[in-house]
Amino acid sequence: MLKKLEDCSVRLKELDKTVADPDLVKDPQKYKAVMREHGHLSTIAALYDEYKKVLKGISDAHEMITSEDDHDMREMAREELRELEERLPKLEEEIKLKLIPPDPLDEKNIIVEIRNGVGGDEASLFVMDLFQMYTRLAERKGWKYEVINSSPTEVGGYKEITFSISGKFVYGTLRWEGGVHRVQRVPTTEAQGRIHTSTVTVAILPEAEETEIEIKPEDVRIDVMRAGGPGGQCVNTTDSAVRLTHIPTGLVVIQQDEKSQIKNKAKAFRVLRARLFDMEESKKNAERSAARKSMVGAGDRSERIRTYNFPQNRVSDHRINLTLYKLDQFMLGYMDEMLDALNVYAKEEQLKADITEMNND
Repeated sequence: MLKKLEDCSVRLKELDKTVADPDLVKDPQKYKAVMREHGHLSTIAALYDEYKKVLKGISDAHEMITSEDDHDMREMAREELRELEERLPKLEEEIKLKLIPPDPLDEKNIIVEIRNGVGGDEASLFVMDLFQMYTRLAERKGWKYEVINSSPTEVGGYKEITFSISGKFVYGTLRWEGGVHRVQRVPTTEAQGRIHTSTVTVAILPEAEETEIEIKPEDVRIDVMRAGGPGGQCVNTTDSAVRLTHIPTGLVVIQQDEKSQIKNKAKAFRVLRARLFDMEESKKNAERSAARKSMVGAGDRSERIRTYNFPQNRVSDHRINLTLYKLDQFMLGYMDEMLDALNVYAKEEQLKADITEMNND
């Protein structure tokens, strides 16, 4: 750890010179990458300074206990030593987690896709509930969100809904939300008061820049049609809905929320670009060593990640075995405790994987 900290100090000095170079701002991509790394290393440097102060404080306290004649001074030194020794392991753990380089994807905006699974109308209502949960979280954090496409149902839910969230550290916060979300509750239509179980799938896609994913015009078939509403009713008398078919991958994106065909086409390409980018990232992850194949989970849509039990006011994440008895607050967007625990667990698993790889090397 000390060797890594020294390496970080050397690298930070190099970056200080790079940041001072006025030509850096001429390359936006490089500027963004350099400032991200500089901010990360500056945090580590501050922790390293504190670490050295704690070590020196422990050494000084030991010396005072053995050499000081005054009883009160020795007691003060013992008290200080207890506090410093209690702080040291926590500080070491904090440093170890910070030494893991941040993922550049963490700063990206995201596109969220929520679809109903098992459970019919009840599942469609839970799609709406999850949409509201994530948008309330976004409002709390000062993020912006925009509905890209939706398929409302007659009972007031959604068969599926796609929306974007933009802001600071969005993907880094929500990246582990992908998978199957299971809900257990008594539906409003249930006369006998029986608890039903339904499922909904969530996909979290980092939003790609146009320069990151090239989509060749000849690779996309564009079809236009009239938009439809719940129950098959027509909601538009013009051919404003757009369907994109990416021929090489078979991916299909349908966009119909806007009355303008041009706007629907632009939104459809945003979603297609995000899906293609996600496919590329998934391929990269699959090529990593076996130790890295699963941190918190694969984010696979078939993986059951969480259960929402309304009668018990309980939300349980099955990947990290964390259960909270405050589902009512969770659904209002107060998800921080769960999200923080998932991210800490992911970093701890990555740290273990790094150590395993180093030992194997």
